[in-house]
Amino acid sequence: MSQVTQYFTELKQTLDLIAQDPIEKSIDILHQARLDGKQVFIMGNGGSASTASHFVCDLAKNTRTDSIPHYKVIGLADNMAILSAYANDDGYENVFAYQLANLVQSGDIVIGISTSGNSPNVLRAMEVANEAGATTIGFTGYDGGKLAPLVDVQVHVPSDCIEQVEDIHLVLEHLITKVLREKGQE
Repeated sequence: MSQVTQYFTELKQTLDLIAQDPIEKSIDILHQARLDGKQVFIMGNGGSASTASHFVCDLAKNTRTDSIPHYKVIGLADNMAILSAYANDDGYENVFAYQLANLVQSGDIVIGISTSGNSPNVLRAMEVANEAGATTIGFTGYDGGKLAPLVDVQVHVPSDCIEQVEDIHLVLEHLITKVLREKGQE
């Protein structure tokens, strides 16, 4: 079997193992947040930061409709100045938590994307979110890591292949955005 065929085969097998209920719950939570005018915060590191930024863009732009409110969505990995200032002065583990502490309110939604589920800065931010009474969603891979028990909803990709976890997180982000756009048009 070629490496390309093997990658596609493993990716398809992993997709078939993903629980759909947490995806549906995430869609419902995000749709209600939109209707209620709640803020949505999204974060991640590295490839997950790219997925977080993509998710922010898609929610803000690709779900717009005149019939219901637009998303109030903020990417916590997108402001390099504040990210590097907090990292330099307060430690990298606080780059998301300190941004979130300034803005998060009860009932807001906080989404953390971490393939390992063990990124200290995502974990710390989720603790802040939970203390504030936000609803938390974690996109994870591997075994879910320490993030799994910290979140209200875990969207888990059961794979130890970082590339495939990141691939599927992006697919799920697109799926969620598409469904939310359609809900907004109903």
